[in-house]
Parts: sequence; structure tokens; C-alpha cells
Amino acid sequence: MKKRVHVIVKGKVQGVFFRYNTMKVAQSLGIKGWVRNLRDGSVEIVCEGEDKDIDELIKWCWRGPPGAFVEKVDIKEEEYVGEFSNFEIRY
Repeated sequence: MKKRVHVIVKGKVQGVFFRYNTMKVAQSLGIKGWVRNLRDGSVEIVCEGEDKDIDELIKWCWRGPPGAFVEKVDIKEEEYVGEFSNFEIRY
């Protein structure tokens, strides 16, 4: 089953290659969507994919790449749209 999530990752998640590594993990799982930094220091992810793959990405978000310190991961499920053709970093 496919799902879509809107995720906000808070903590020390900028300046540690969080976006790049999120993109690589998402691509390896076949997840489509995007990731970007927010002005408040958090990272925002909107993505779509299979339930189990999305769950795996969220589990990874709690760890992040080396150097990251994740304090909180807010997850909001949204209606699956199928609008993305790849996973990218947005600026």
C-alpha cells in the first residue's frame, strides 16, 4: 500500500549532510519526493512510497547521518497523490 508523509526533523540536522543522506536513503528505497532545510534549523521532507519503505526512511530519520543529533521527528500522514517522479533536494 502506498502512502505520503510530511516529516519535520528537529535537532542538529543542518550542516551534517542530512539532506544529501536523506536523498540517498530515499532513492535506495524507491521513495519519491523532496527534502529541504527550514529557516528554524529543522529539515522538512515530503515523500511518497510503499508503507514499509516510508517506515524505513522514518526510522533512519531518527538516527540521521554521522554528526546529526535528532531531538524530534514530527510525522503527518497525507493523502497519497503520486505527484513525484524522483527524490530531490530543494533549496
